[in-house]
Parts: sequence; C-alpha cells; structure tokens
Amino acid sequence: MSGDISSDQPQGRFRRMLSRLTSSTEELQAEELRQESAAESGCTPIASCSDRALVTVAGTLRTVTLRPRAGVPALEAELFDGTEALDVVWLGRRSIAGIEPGRRLVASGRISHARGRRVLFNPRYELRPVGHGSE
Repeated sequence: MSGDISSDQPQGRFRRMLSRLTSSTEELQAEELRQESAAESGCTPIASCSDRALVTVAGTLRTVTLRPRAGVPALEAELFDGTEALDVVWLGRRSIAGIEPGRRLVASGRISHARGRRVLFNPRYELRPVGHGSE
C-alpha cells in the first residue's frame, strides 16, 4: 500500500498540470479566486451561505450597474468568489468611489434572496488593492 502512495504523488502532479493546461480561462480564474478568498480570514464561500445568515464574503466585482429599485437609485455589483456569485446592492447610491469591475472586495452583512439570487443589501465593505502582489 505504501508503494501506491508514493506512485500517486507524481501522477497527482501530472494530473493537476494536465488539468491546468486543458481548463478554460474562466475555470482557472475561478480556482484562483477560491484560493484568494480562502486566504481571507473569516470569509465564507458564497456557495455555502444560507438565507438570512450574517456573513463575511470576499471576491472580485464582475459588474457594476445603476439600477433603480422602487424609484430609488441603487448601485448593484456582482461579487464572484470562485464558488458562486452574489449581488451587492447599495440603496440610495448612484456611485461609490472604488466600486468598479475587477476590484477585490470584502463585504459583510445579512444574506437574502431576491429574484432567485443571493443578495447583500447595504453591506459593510472593505476595498482590497488592485492587482497581484499589491500590499
């Protein structure tokens, strides 16, 4: 059995390398986001967030749009952490400095569901540096 374990190790590396070579860019970016989000202390993967739970999530903003809700301006952003996406909505806001596609964000609040998607309304948030290796 110990012979099997040592032979599994190189095969595992080969499979990981082959997987990275055959994966799409989107799959590779999702894996990178999962690893970065896991490194954030105290953050919950979006896919494991349950309804009405208080959570802290981390990810990258994919889209940012201005979409009125009931006649009130609302800034909406899609946050993706590599497991799933959720909508982050700031009611009464037309824009927020630093909230732009591609920006890393850590957000805290109570998860709810609207239109079949997870949503954080008016979350506490922290912007993270743009780019890799930034401090």
